[in-house]
Amino acid sequence: MKLGEVFELLVEPDCGVQFVAYDGSRAGDPDSDVRVVVKSPKAVGAFMSAPGQLGIARAYVHGDLDIEGDVYEAFDRLYTSRRMPSKKESLALLRDLGPHALKRVPPPPEEVKLGGRLHGRRRDADAISHHYDVSNTFYEWLLGPTMAYTCAVYPKLDSTLEEAQDEKFDLVCRKLGLRSGMKLLDVGCGWGGMTRHAAKHYGVEVIGVTLSKQQALWGQQMLEREGLTATAQIRAGDYRDVPETGFDAVSSIGLTEHIGRDQYDNYFTYLRGKLNYGARLLNHCITRTDAKARTKTSRGFINRYIFPDGELVHVGHLIDRMEHQNLEVRHEENLREHYAMTLRDWSRNLDDHWDESVAEIGLRKARVWRLYLNASRWGFAHNLIQLHQVLAVHTAPDGSSDMPVRPDW
Repeated sequence: MKLGEVFELLVEPDCGVQFVAYDGSRAGDPDSDVRVVVKSPKAVGAFMSAPGQLGIARAYVHGDLDIEGDVYEAFDRLYTSRRMPSKKESLALLRDLGPHALKRVPPPPEEVKLGGRLHGRRRDADAISHHYDVSNTFYEWLLGPTMAYTCAVYPKLDSTLEEAQDEKFDLVCRKLGLRSGMKLLDVGCGWGGMTRHAAKHYGVEVIGVTLSKQQALWGQQMLEREGLTATAQIRAGDYRDVPETGFDAVSSIGLTEHIGRDQYDNYFTYLRGKLNYGARLLNHCITRTDAKARTKTSRGFINRYIFPDGELVHVGHLIDRMEHQNLEVRHEENLREHYAMTLRDWSRNLDDHWDESVAEIGLRKARVWRLYLNASRWGFAHNLIQLHQVLAVHTAPDGSSDMPVRPDW
């Protein structure tokens, strides 16, 4: 069976994608602006030895599979046009392609395997380093001037990425009710975008903390450059090692995904212990749409290449664990369409700096990023994953919360 025939068994004929294979076969729309090219038998071996997204990712990262044209369009057209082969067709596929599974293709070196106890401190540090200690120069090209690596909030459809990231940080500040003289703890602060915004525009004292040494170095240098070191600092270390207490607010933007669902009770207990009564916590994180699904931390493209040990839960579980730790939830907002737009803009930045990125981090890792950004964008756009901001308050024993009568942000 030619590979073009395989393609026709798996995808509807009007998929809008052209397919070309090394065996000379073709299928799909010959005039399409999107083309999938299988360049080597190794690609088939990758598919058969690791069926699903992981096998496709390995073939793409190795360069044995290529996507010409808009990668997001390729995802969209192929996924919405997929079909399930009949039992007879499936048996024919196994008969013809099964031998490729015996020729196992080793995973690219970019595929990570961590040692140590799951979500132990050393392993967490290694997981964060794998993803964030890539190259600050690369991240500057990818993320733009704000160096914000979390979902932006677009005030208008035509807002720029920089405007949307500024709006995200300001929205968090407004939800937290920040005022001059307050103390803010910014856990998982990344390159310090929230830390700098709160210190610069709201006059608060801020401690930002990140496990990434490269992020902390870059962020502290920016604080010095902007003259904010009198009120703000960024530390390289574990958030659990922050000794200070008595904070008026805590921001947690994009950290919960990394800590593991079994750690939520300890996490929220720890953060509540840092807060004064009436102080607010804003938790901003990616969640699963399917309430019954649970991430298997060792499988799949995202976990092997992007976020080792990352776990996503349904927002209902997240809120449940916050409430169990006596953090009263007062507001929740789903921003998943905004994350799809954020990923769109990051993808454009990567394309605009493709040659420099390849020179900086290598071709295979650049291909990992291209695949990751477009696949994630598709997931948010089609409601497979979501982005929620959950605002809670450390309510006093007498029930007072110091919250406004109605949201004022």
